Amino acid sequence: MRVRVDLTLCQTHAQCVFAAPEVFSLDDDDELVYDATPGDASWPAVEEAARACPVQAIFLDDD
Repeated sequence: MRVRVDLTLCQTHAQCVFAAPEVFSLDDDDELVYDATPGDASWPAVEEAARACPVQAIFLDDD
């Protein structure tokens, strides 16, 4: 699976950063950066991050 974030929707509330800090982070300009192909162990946190996103900008895609 792959993580995809619609950065045009993202409002940088950073709930994903709190839910899955090993996958999502903010850069020096407070812009979201993320690992599009995290390891299997990260998937529960990634799924939680997708649910927590207030603007539903995180998508989980099948490869």
